[in-house]
Amino acid sequence: MASKVSLTQYLVEKQREKGLIPAELRLLLEVVARACKRIGIAVSKGALGGVLGDAGTDNVQGESQKKLDVIANETLLEANEWGGNLAAMASEEMDHSYTIPHRYPKGEFLLLFDPLDGSSNIDVNVSIGTIFSVLRLPEGVLAPTDDHFLQPGTKQVAAGYAIYGPCTMLVLTVGDGVAAFTLDRETGSWTLTEDQIRIPGQTKEFAINASNQRHWYPPVKRYVDELLAGRDGPRGKDFNMRWVASMVADVHRILTRGGIFMYPRDRREPDKPGKLRLMYEANPMSFLVEQAGGAATNGLQRIMEIRPSKLHERVAVFLGSREEVERVTSYHQDGDAA
Repeated sequence: MASKVSLTQYLVEKQREKGLIPAELRLLLEVVARACKRIGIAVSKGALGGVLGDAGTDNVQGESQKKLDVIANETLLEANEWGGNLAAMASEEMDHSYTIPHRYPKGEFLLLFDPLDGSSNIDVNVSIGTIFSVLRLPEGVLAPTDDHFLQPGTKQVAAGYAIYGPCTMLVLTVGDGVAAFTLDRETGSWTLTEDQIRIPGQTKEFAINASNQRHWYPPVKRYVDELLAGRDGPRGKDFNMRWVASMVADVHRILTRGGIFMYPRDRREPDKPGKLRLMYEANPMSFLVEQAGGAATNGLQRIMEIRPSKLHERVAVFLGSREEVERVTSYHQDGDAA
């Protein structure tokens, strides 16, 4: 039986044998993983830990916060503030970035995170998760501000998510493929359970919130109508729809067995480019999906090439199996040209 590979061993190999990451990034990712472990423990306690229900506050987007939203955010802030290796952090739950106090030699990385994705599922015991992204602090910057986070997704040096489901898993990329680690609850260690994950190029599954159909723009309606037509339609095969309302859960399914995830802009708020956050959700998930052989666009261009203009910028998202993403993107491009 092959020996088990821990998260630390995996990262050390990337650092020493392949020269892909510096030691400081390895240590940062280990701190993030420990924070996710703590969040996973809090999630698993549920009502026994008094963590269910609303916190009675709103986040920067005006959305009602759950108690676990606040707990997860504080856990990541506290762990990384004391863990060193960071210059600043930004969270989906906070108005502005947070600069690390200068107790340590100045860090060279910026961390962005959605502390608890899929909050609407917390109280009904459905899978939720944490999403994170790591950027380099621009050279020569001594006092990082919000503006220094405004880098395209192509500048990410690492990204990943933790999913809190029947088992707790950490899915990670440092630009050399995608690896999945499972938390051993007895030993508290992350063990590599799948490496070099690949998304099938073709699929028969799609994920979208169909209740918004009446608000969709023509390219999305055309694409979904073709899928729903099944084997009698232009695609010549039946498709199944899956929708968890947790991006982590939906993307994890796609990484596992293929599919396409769609959260398009629609007519409800025509002035907004989408619902999901570019920096906290779309960029890290796009990095993972592309590293697994898939594709990710906003309907018109590659998501990771978008230059953000603000910390909480929103974007439309189409990601997953390459052939499907390219098809729905072509429908948008045809419509845009028309």
